[in-house]
Amino acid sequence: MPEGIIMKALSGYYYVLGPEGGEAVQCRARGIFKKRGESPLVGDRVVYGETENGEGTVDEILPRRSELIRPPVANADLAVLVFSVVHPDLNLTLLDKFLVHIEHAGLDVLLVWTKTDRIPEGPEGDAARRAMESAGALYRRIGYEVLVTSANAGTGIPELEDRLSGHIAVFAGQSGVGKSSLLNALVPGLSLQTSEISEKLGRGKHTTRHVELVPLRGGGLVADTPGFSQLDFAELGVDEIGPCFREFRELSPGCKFRGCTHIHEPDCAVRRAAENGEVAESRYENYKAFMAERKEKPRRY
Repeated sequence: MPEGIIMKALSGYYYVLGPEGGEAVQCRARGIFKKRGESPLVGDRVVYGETENGEGTVDEILPRRSELIRPPVANADLAVLVFSVVHPDLNLTLLDKFLVHIEHAGLDVLLVWTKTDRIPEGPEGDAARRAMESAGALYRRIGYEVLVTSANAGTGIPELEDRLSGHIAVFAGQSGVGKSSLLNALVPGLSLQTSEISEKLGRGKHTTRHVELVPLRGGGLVADTPGFSQLDFAELGVDEIGPCFREFRELSPGCKFRGCTHIHEPDCAVRRAAENGEVAESRYENYKAFMAERKEKPRRY
């Protein structure tokens, strides 16, 4: 029986792309999955069979390399975090919150700044450029890749396409930052619906209704991911947040106490580095806020 990859899940159907490419086969999942409490996900590599009416059945889910619950995607290995430099402005607190979840999920990360063509002239534009350059330098210093793009002007699109080659990537970011515009630039003719920014709220409306893998010319697959702009820490233990800050993870072996929270313990290497300016103030303040937020919420099981 052939093997394929689930490209889309919609209304109980799974659209499986076979080894020869072409049109995806519309499949139903076998009842055995429901009995086991399992469910196929977009990105799953599966064994499937075709029926006489041209449809098919998903018969077996092959072992997964990774599994995301929000968004429901299997085998993703790269998270593309998209943040606009204007309308809405760069939000480092939200960026750090995304990074905590992506680090916890074990995915590689690419940070993408968008809408560089919309930076206005004058003092407001100068401030936006300084914020973009400062943020880029900060996260590159930590060890993250940062790519500067403009979907309208085509800036950075070839570099982004090259970086995505060979990966299953999830695009994530708050509404209105230009995720759909980037995908439209990567896949000409895709024509994903884009959203306008609400002047009153300063954010866009969600335009994606389901998760779907989109093949790129360079061989990668990308997924736009609805419902992945609202994050909380209910599924993370309080001791799991610190290791998701890369620079804290490197410094923590120097802490006096094992399991140090990096907040009140004496002889803490992370606190010392923050006081000396070796850890960015924004990162340390966001960490403390995330820890406080986590302690206020019960953990989900």
